[in-house]
Amino acid sequence: MSKATELIHSIPVDPLTGSIGVPIYQTSTFVQQAPGVNKGYDYARSNNPTRETLEKIVAKLEGGAAASAFASGLAAIDAVVKLLESGDEIVAVDDIYGGAFRLFTKIYEKFGIRVNYVDTTDVTNVIDAITPKTKLIWLETPTNPTLKISDIEAIAKVAKQNNLLLCVDNTFASPALQQPILLGADIIVHSATKYLGGHSDLIAGIVVSRTAELGEQIKFIQNASGAVLSPNDSWLVIRGIETLPLRVEKHCKNAQIVAEYLQTHPLVDQVFYPGLPSHPNHDIAVKQQSGFGGVISFTLKNDTEDAAFKVVCNTSLFKLAESLGGIKSLLCHPANMTHKSVPVEKRRAAGVADSLIRLSIGLEDPEDLIADIDQALQRVHAHTESNNYITASI
Repeated sequence: MSKATELIHSIPVDPLTGSIGVPIYQTSTFVQQAPGVNKGYDYARSNNPTRETLEKIVAKLEGGAAASAFASGLAAIDAVVKLLESGDEIVAVDDIYGGAFRLFTKIYEKFGIRVNYVDTTDVTNVIDAITPKTKLIWLETPTNPTLKISDIEAIAKVAKQNNLLLCVDNTFASPALQQPILLGADIIVHSATKYLGGHSDLIAGIVVSRTAELGEQIKFIQNASGAVLSPNDSWLVIRGIETLPLRVEKHCKNAQIVAEYLQTHPLVDQVFYPGLPSHPNHDIAVKQQSGFGGVISFTLKNDTEDAAFKVVCNTSLFKLAESLGGIKSLLCHPANMTHKSVPVEKRRAAGVADSLIRLSIGLEDPEDLIADIDQALQRVHAHTESNNYITASI
């Protein structure tokens, strides 16, 4: 059975009514037959039939034993870190999402949890960063925003040899392209806001666990901390998942075309996209992904914020906004948006240049997207030419 067919039929028919769509159980509490005797549900923070259905679908998609749905991707990340104790350490990818960096440094550092940031594309860096206090390895692959690819299977072996947990943020690839648990990861996190939801109309996060025991620990944290996903948003994610394979296939096709165009543009310096043979981790992406995703980042030869602003503020189809993974194309300037919380030196060292622009490629016609980027890039060219003329005149 194909992955697409299996996905569609993993969304159950309602056993109570025969509804082809999953019902939204919009309730805060459930009537009990006697104290402590119920039909599997007592209070909606602890469990809810709509949210439970979503959790089972995503666990199956990722090949995990259990999943828990949270009110945001950061709430999902927060739940994983709560598995640790004061004094523990994390080895994390250096090119990390700004929100995760902020959570690690501004919240958990003061509770005694230290994070060592390394370039995880080289497994040796991971090995060298492990100390007796290390308890967790944290990967994003592809990373946000420079699309670095780490070898999940190789790092999973290192984690097991050292009795560590391996968590992979699978947001950019989604289970349509990559299943980290099948490659050896213990935990997967998703910002379900992105490709799982797919329509830029919700905020959600999901943690998938390899084992039932680990899943129970995350479920306990979910209930104890209370950052649960609402029934309505759970239903929206389920609705998004129904078309996930089709959407991701189109995202990938469009992104490949746009990336190849950018690679030939005279004003573009570097293009970061795993589908390009020139990408330094292309071979690993081919090995562990079935497609290369819908996100592209690139830098300009005029490596300044001003040049980047000329592009991101002058597109028509690409909307300047945070987030990614929706059907409409978005773009952002990570240094001043998604990664502003990362100190400038650390940001630049991880490859987030001042002129770096991140594109989330939508489902529009790729030729229209190229035309939109091209006219914005021409503004950079016109501005540069104007400055050269003024300098020459002086």
